[in-house]
Amino acid sequence: MTHLARTLSVLVTVSVLAAPLGHAQSAAPASESIDRITRDVAWLADDAREGRGVGTAGLEAAAAFIADAFREIGLEPGGTDGYFQPFELDPRSPVLAHTQLGGEPVKNIIGVLPGRGALAREALVIGAHYDHLGLGTRGYAQMSRDSAAANQIHNGADDNASGTAALLETARTLAIREAESHRTVIFVAFTAEELGTIGSSYYVEHPVSPHDSTLAMLNFDMVGRLSGDTLVVGGTGSATELEATLDRLNHHYGFHIGKQADPWGNSDHAVFYGKDVPVLHFYTSIHQDYHTPSDDWQLLNTAGIARIVSFAADVAWELATQPGDLTLLAFERPEPVRGGPRASLGTVPDMVTAGEGMRIQAVRAGTAADEAGLVAGDVILQIGDVEVKDIYGLQNALTTYKSGEAVVIVFLRDGERMETTATLN
Repeated sequence: MTHLARTLSVLVTVSVLAAPLGHAQSAAPASESIDRITRDVAWLADDAREGRGVGTAGLEAAAAFIADAFREIGLEPGGTDGYFQPFELDPRSPVLAHTQLGGEPVKNIIGVLPGRGALAREALVIGAHYDHLGLGTRGYAQMSRDSAAANQIHNGADDNASGTAALLETARTLAIREAESHRTVIFVAFTAEELGTIGSSYYVEHPVSPHDSTLAMLNFDMVGRLSGDTLVVGGTGSATELEATLDRLNHHYGFHIGKQADPWGNSDHAVFYGKDVPVLHFYTSIHQDYHTPSDDWQLLNTAGIARIVSFAADVAWELATQPGDLTLLAFERPEPVRGGPRASLGTVPDMVTAGEGMRIQAVRAGTAADEAGLVAGDVILQIGDVEVKDIYGLQNALTTYKSGEAVVIVFLRDGERMETTATLN
């Protein structure tokens, strides 16, 4: 998940491999699916992949692994070089200004499941980013949430080996389904998302299928920590029909879906919505290992990923086979936060519970929030002079103030308005 989204969480919940025309056979994932997902995340998040940072041999190896998987599944190559869509990072890009990564060669990986019948000329895009933070150096230092983690491998098992494995398993699932008429399904593994959705931004300017013939984009980002039945799906407000589709198909799965209408989340789906393509973003939850070296594959719920895949595959197949269009809804883009280095408070935001302010899901020990006495369940309303209505307000506050500054934090605890002072890290 991109560093712009340090406070966000990500992805979906699904089960079963082959189901005709989008109807689930069972809410229990097949053991073969769990085994494949476990194999994929263990390989992608192994120390040998060097954290899949730009410029590492591990990222190149991951690209080859994904391309080989697409080939084995039977997808057609969709890149300009077989399955690869190569390009170079532009050193003039603002997100690369303080890195040593300008000019580095990178690549998206694209596999295509050809459409059939009357809908074949239209498309559905399913994506996930496969990069992570490498060793927390060469431009990634400010993205690690562990200040002592420089030169340590950040394996990014949940972020986003989990989403990449979900992408591959969804491709396997849909490749064996049949319909008299269905849209072309384009599977894309995006590069350089952590640096600022660079791979997906390049793809939307060089798409396989024109955006005006693309029905929707589904994104997997951080789907590895399913707890109970809670699945978060962002972008539900991007088209009129999406909520009803999710609810109808969820009847087979029984997820508690935390619907987030906002399609502008800081992951790859947002750039598609910027091109007027409806989106859905499947994710589970942010956690204390996010953007740290401890995000290892052994901590993942691979059976949960398989459940998410099964559900998401049903959603994707319904969208691929339905004869009608989706009705795009306008959703105002939030004001961008001010640039510059971001201070740290040390809270894990609750991305599921609705309401005014930013509810704290957890507080990391030894951080500014911990020392100021904030606890899980508190709802932050204001930091210094910055009003915090939601995640964007929190991001704005942490960009407005610098590390080392003392700020007054106004918050609610059990409905009572309180204040404390925190010295930001």
